[in-house]
Amino acid sequence: MIAEVIVDLSNESVDKIFDYNGIEGLQAGQMVLVPFGNKDIEGFCINLKENTDVPTDKLKSVKEILTKEPIINDNMFKLADFMRKSYHLRMVDILRLFLPAEMRGGRVHEKLKNFVMLNEEYYNDNQNLVLRKNANQQQNLLCYMRANKVAEYSKVCDMFSRGAVVALEEKGVLRVCEKVVERRPQIIEIDKKDITLNKAQSDVLNTILSSNGGKYLLHGVTGSGKTEIYMRVIEDCLKKGKTAIMLVPEISLTGQVLSNFTSRFGDNVAILHSGLSSGERFDEWQRLRSGKAKIAVGVRSAIFAPLTNLGAIIIDEEHDSSYMSESNPRYNTHEVAEFRAELDGANFILGSATPSLETYERAKEGQLKLLTLNERANKREMPKIHIVDMCAELSRGNASPFSYKFQEELKKCIDEKNQAIVFINRRGYSSFVRCVECGYVAKCTDCDVSLVLHKEDNQLKCHFCGKRFRVLTKCPICGSDKIKQGAIGTQRVVEELKKAFPNVPIFRMDNDTTKTKNSHMDILKNFAENKPSILVGTQMVAKGHDFPDVSFVGIIDADLSLHFSDFRSNERTYQLITQVAGRCGRANKSGTVVLQTYSPKHFVYKKAVDNDFIGFFDKEINLRAVTNFPPFSKMVRLLFVGDDELRVKENLSKIYFKVKDLFKNYGKDVYYLEAMNSPVKRIQNKYRYQILMRYKNSLHDEIIQKLYSIVDDNKDKKVSVFVEINQQNLS
Repeated sequence: MIAEVIVDLSNESVDKIFDYNGIEGLQAGQMVLVPFGNKDIEGFCINLKENTDVPTDKLKSVKEILTKEPIINDNMFKLADFMRKSYHLRMVDILRLFLPAEMRGGRVHEKLKNFVMLNEEYYNDNQNLVLRKNANQQQNLLCYMRANKVAEYSKVCDMFSRGAVVALEEKGVLRVCEKVVERRPQIIEIDKKDITLNKAQSDVLNTILSSNGGKYLLHGVTGSGKTEIYMRVIEDCLKKGKTAIMLVPEISLTGQVLSNFTSRFGDNVAILHSGLSSGERFDEWQRLRSGKAKIAVGVRSAIFAPLTNLGAIIIDEEHDSSYMSESNPRYNTHEVAEFRAELDGANFILGSATPSLETYERAKEGQLKLLTLNERANKREMPKIHIVDMCAELSRGNASPFSYKFQEELKKCIDEKNQAIVFINRRGYSSFVRCVECGYVAKCTDCDVSLVLHKEDNQLKCHFCGKRFRVLTKCPICGSDKIKQGAIGTQRVVEELKKAFPNVPIFRMDNDTTKTKNSHMDILKNFAENKPSILVGTQMVAKGHDFPDVSFVGIIDADLSLHFSDFRSNERTYQLITQVAGRCGRANKSGTVVLQTYSPKHFVYKKAVDNDFIGFFDKEINLRAVTNFPPFSKMVRLLFVGDDELRVKENLSKIYFKVKDLFKNYGKDVYYLEAMNSPVKRIQNKYRYQILMRYKNSLHDEIIQKLYSIVDDNKDKKVSVFVEINQQNLS
């Protein structure tokens, strides 16, 4: 028996299958230890066969099987092959996605604990057991064990002494055994709700349940009851003996979703995301692999959950850019999920109040079945959005970050003992610091970006590499002490709000306050339990949260995402406004939104105020069609990264002219091709250049493989080249 093995080394030169003599008990899908070069290394057994072309004298043998059972099944191998061909990835990088990182190298194992068990013959006092009269601890321990039967060894030793435990063990009354203990993530328990679907929800649910392997876009306004439909679909999967995957875009949402799902499905739910400890992630993965849990809830990486016989894959807030992996290995979660759903014949459901233009166009073309929920489940009106012209505010003498309307509505909300969410998509205290005299702006020494002032830490921080610097008191160029701060961030907003509402609890939610384990959940829990209260945050607060007492949402700087040099800037701005506005007025209280802008007449704001997604889509999709941007083309970026700027530019130039020659054969079907600096030219002292191109959709399968070949044939060992397709973030 010959084992085909992928060794666990992420290197182009060894990204291939190696043959080894198999050993007894080996199965495809198990991890193995194999001799490789002059050392032993872990690997993945991907197949077993009878014959090999490797000469017998050169064929080495598998040394050890590292996993008791296969951890990768046939469908996952097919998924890996799909990803390898589609995204030009190394096979080992894909296989690593399929298991907790700590399993590699044996860095995490099942947690074992000693337990004390009462032998059955001593369950009652009929058994003739003679204990000394003064053996009080033994007698108390025996009574305790008769009541509990099993207890943690360390616990009973603390309660009754280790000597008492040993004495009863020697008498044959107790026995000590080792058991696996599951490490479970923290869950905020909520009461199970009995919800009656309205007609629109029932129609949507019946449509989904009437098919197997259907592909759907569920377009429902915020608060329309999409989550309840997801849970009913999964409930149907469980009744049929099937499993399900539920994806959400942010770690901050997984806690709330997990609580909702656990209240409905109990221990059938497991959670997967990077915020878990190593042990928790391993145990949750094991529960899914073993079949103890049948529903995987998590962020992007949960699409690789070790489940079989899938009945549904659901991607909530499908428009969110986090579903596109922007680091190695790069992949599109939508495409991976759709392929995996096809393998199992599972229903594939995308849901959003603000679908991406690409997804909505697919639905209009019939590639996805469009399902709509046009009203909130409780029939409440959508929140009323007030647009405030901040130029006019300045003219009126208001230099505060908060308009008069903002202050008025927030005070009203607090006076009524309600909750408020204040959204600004910029963390820190101010976005930059600048010398008024000479114009010097403090920048990171390793990245071409401005440093952000963080007043709480009294530091300047780089939001790309994390490097920290002392706050400027004098300009290092001209010596002036006239240092001006840039646009405000979440820290400054909290500071200003505390001045206005000194007795109101104010919580902040951004990347700086959510670094520790369970921090997302703790912030949201504290906010939910305090009324009145204010939650200030970045886009973390804009997605999916359901707080019935939120009656006000303030959007500090709506223009922040509008004026990016990105063809998706209008779309992202509309999505953010609609999503964050949808956090209020969800229960029995009406909702009010104050949107502050310096461009009050922009069509995006008008469509958001009217809650007119169709009108926004029609206008924006026409613009995309005229300019040949996605979804009417494929956009590809070749990103070149390296330590030596000259070497990076030379490699880019070499590949650029090869691509240019290739595109001569396609004429007008190529809409754009250009080489340039990356918008952020340097990150962590690595230089970044790029080639951008757009071409006709129908040519993609043909062109992308040729691009992969050009990159492979013209490699420089000192330069990394990443091929990105329809990338969400081009910075």
